[in-house]
Amino acid sequence: MSNSQVVELPVLPAEPVVPCCPPITSAELSQADAEKMAVMFKALSDPVRLRLFSKVASHEGGEACVCDIQDVGVSQPTVSHHLKKLRGAGLLTSERRGTWVYYQVAPSVVAAMSAMLDLRS
Repeated sequence: MSNSQVVELPVLPAEPVVPCCPPITSAELSQADAEKMAVMFKALSDPVRLRLFSKVASHEGGEACVCDIQDVGVSQPTVSHHLKKLRGAGLLTSERRGTWVYYQVAPSVVAAMSAMLDLRS
């Protein structure tokens, strides 16, 4: 016999998209904006980090347990290091549930990066 219960999880409101920087075609980036964006792009410049980011972004439900995405050809401590770098750059958010950590893409940050690179502006 199971003692499991169904628990309703709260749904967080969608984050508004707030560009961090003006589109690259509208004006020259300030020093502060350039440094901010460089941190994000630098975090994605590593192939392992890009694969981890892609695994989280494409995972069913929009979030992924670290146990589901760690098969990227490096050791578990290295996966944790790369996920920490992605979190530090603001590209991922995380939530601990029991012994596992679940990661989500920070949609407003990715939308802001996309808006900055939009050449149609």
